[in-house]
Amino acid sequence: MEDVLTDIPPPSRFFLEDLNNFTPPPPPLPYPFLLFSNPNPTKPLRPSLLIIALSSPSLNFFHHVSKTLIGTLILPEVPFSGNSVQPSLRDRSCNIYALNGADQLTILVSVQYAVAAERAHAVAKMLINEQMLPERVLILDSVQSRNFRGTLPPDDTFALKLETSVERKGVGDDGRGDSQLLKGVDYFPSGSVVDGLAAALLSRCQMNKIKGTLCVSWPESGGSVTSLVKSLLLKDVLPGLEHGINSFGEGEHFRFGGNKDHLLDSDLYT
Repeated sequence: MEDVLTDIPPPSRFFLEDLNNFTPPPPPLPYPFLLFSNPNPTKPLRPSLLIIALSSPSLNFFHHVSKTLIGTLILPEVPFSGNSVQPSLRDRSCNIYALNGADQLTILVSVQYAVAAERAHAVAKMLINEQMLPERVLILDSVQSRNFRGTLPPDDTFALKLETSVERKGVGDDGRGDSQLLKGVDYFPSGSVVDGLAAALLSRCQMNKIKGTLCVSWPESGGSVTSLVKSLLLKDVLPGLEHGINSFGEGEHFRFGGNKDHLLDSDLYT
């Protein structure tokens, strides 16, 4: 007589993947949305430059620049628990800042959490849409070793770029002249790929015929790559950015150009 407790049970009439057909699919995730400090803007934001910081070096650099918090992107599956009251690099947030005062000519988006691949296009569509219509977009990310064709020496430091067709033509607003954003940076090598949110953002720029540049740096973190990203931003992207050092060796203020009206009070802005 068979022992129902010790004998091997008969094979199931269904494969494991077939059993999932009887399970109802999970409900779709809510769509991401934007919240601005001005809930009823009279017109969309039209920055001349939209900077989207994804990499650790770029997030570190912009964290220490005076800026005005004007909004945030809410991704419903990302919890707010553990975030500090004041913006911090440890927060899981996606805040939107104005870098040069009330004119909002340069807008920064600091993405401080990983965005799942299946949500990348939804987030990209929310950042570049009818509410924000930038003339030019700069995306700052890191090289992923799994997507790079060739070896990545850990002691090497470099930056590479990808551009939309409009940006690569180098045509200025007047229809002539070379106006590429990062002129001294080499192009991303053929055979290597970029995925995730950075790729989705660049694709959206390409579809909307926006001047877009994706700059990826290596290694993902460290003092050398942070210095490289800082030098590229100060030389090619934000040449008017000045920073003062006080007697304690800390940044006293950051400002654009020589107009004193663009000075940002550290007590009012983060």
